[in-house]
Amino acid sequence: MIQTQKNDNPIPSAMPVARMVDLVKRFGDHTVLDGVSLEVYPGEMLVVMGGSGCGKSTCLRHMIGSMSPDEGHVELFGKDITDMDDPELDTLRKRFGILFQSGALFNSMTVGENVALPLQEHTDLDEETIDIMVKIKLEQVGLREAVDLMPAEISGGMKKRAGLARAVALDPEILFYDEPSAGLDPVTSAEIDHLMMDLSQKLGVASVVVTHEMDSAFRIADRMVMLDKGRVLMEGRREEFEAIRDGEPTGDDRIDLIRQFLRGDSQGPITQRRQASGYEEDILNAALGGKL
Repeated sequence: MIQTQKNDNPIPSAMPVARMVDLVKRFGDHTVLDGVSLEVYPGEMLVVMGGSGCGKSTCLRHMIGSMSPDEGHVELFGKDITDMDDPELDTLRKRFGILFQSGALFNSMTVGENVALPLQEHTDLDEETIDIMVKIKLEQVGLREAVDLMPAEISGGMKKRAGLARAVALDPEILFYDEPSAGLDPVTSAEIDHLMMDLSQKLGVASVVVTHEMDSAFRIADRMVMLDKGRVLMEGRREEFEAIRDGEPTGDDRIDLIRQFLRGDSQGPITQRRQASGYEEDILNAALGGKL
């Protein structure tokens, strides 16, 4: 049961806005997700983390309906999306926003036109109202002055901000973030993190953040889920993971593996496992790492 956020604003007892139940996904003979279950509650920031190839991006793709599981199911807003057709999914997709790793702006459009696109596609608002809404959304991310600039004329951090403005254009109930800190310097990364938290608090939106950047994860998370080899290794509040990160080795391989990942230590169960794995497994993991 979710009780409080790190900002001390209570999250009322509620049904989850998103759920994954016993999800299994295979690519050929390789099982990417092996019985993953997780829940996302209104108003919280859930961080899904793990090493390259652990399945976290595959989780995200299932939650937004761009992949179908081999077993198990996904629910959004209490509805099972596993067997939904495209029109039904499109209706649900209006209720969530996505910030892709690169920002995914259309290079042929200005920043303002990129933000306006969801409003033009999915509402009956007139152009004057859309222009006002675009300025409001860009102001929320501190980017109103860039409304007429092209994506090639702005920095990586500004592209992330513009992508976020587009993601919140339809006032979503859930925001999905795919590696929001990727490719950013530490200061810009911290700014994006604080912007994400600010929007979460002001809009009351649930957030699912896929990342392996630990500084960012501990800055923003209410709850955390760590995946390993396609399974949930641990799920809990941020404070529980902090206790493991800051504690001493325990001799418990599971806890010590989590601790090594959180601390970024060069020695521990993860590196021992890699050294013990066969050459073929290493090559397979490397080949699939960008897809999982």
